[in-house]
Order: sequence, then C-alpha cells, then structure tokens
Amino acid sequence: MDPDVDLHVPAQRAELRRHPAPVLLAIAAGGVCGALARYGVAQAWPHTRGGFPWSTLVINVTGCFLIGVLMVIVTEVATERRLLRPFAGVGVLGGYTTFSTYAVDIHQTAAAGAPLTALAYLAVTAVGALLAVWAGSALTHRIVRGRR
Repeated sequence: MDPDVDLHVPAQRAELRRHPAPVLLAIAAGGVCGALARYGVAQAWPHTRGGFPWSTLVINVTGCFLIGVLMVIVTEVATERRLLRPFAGVGVLGGYTTFSTYAVDIHQTAAAGAPLTALAYLAVTAVGALLAVWAGSALTHRIVRGRR
C-alpha cells in the first residue's frame, strides 16, 4: 500500500483493493539494481581501515540528490505512473543508498584509531545528504517550471 494514501478519504480507499504483487515486484527489481550499483561503486573505490569512506559518502550523497529529483518527478511530472516511486525510490535508491554501511563505516573508522575522521565523515554525510536532496528537488523544480 502507498504510504501517502489517507484511508480516511473514501476516494483513496481503493488502494486497499489493489493487488500488491506489481508493487512488490517493482521494489524487488529496483532493489537489485540499486544494490548492484552500490556494490560496484564500493568495489571500484575501496577505502582503507581508518581512512575516509569516500565511496559510501558519494553513494549516499548522489542517492539523496536523485531522491530529490525523483520526488519532484513523481509529484509533478509522472503523477500517474503508479510503479515509478516503488521501483525507483524504494527499490533502486533504497538499495543504492546505505545507512547501515554509513553507520558501520563510522564505527570501524573510530575503532581503527581515527575518531576525528569518523566524526568528520558523520557530519559531512549528514549535511551533504540534506543539501543534495534540496539541490536535486530545487534543480528539478526549476527545469519542470521552465518547460511549462
């Protein structure tokens, strides 16, 4: 079920009658794509124990930028594409971005004797991710408005 559906609104209750299989398949297919992309970036750009985890930072920041882009597209451009957000948002970008690896990287970097690097990574990722979502949505809004 779409989490944006308000079941108190009678017109939106039709969501309950939809079969969930297409949504679940879209999420699973997207998740495979996103996870493989993340794995590829991490393998191509490994970091040393105690070193700054650049690949995970880049993955999370670019993923957040794309989440900002996607949210504008699904709310303003492709509003009738029911499987776009589950596939691209939950699946691809959910599989691509990685909070768990971010947390493990912070722990391992601090445990390797580089607590300042871990703290810098923690802060840069959080700020970078928030700025990336904002930039992605602002840029996409600007492009969408320019085409109208």
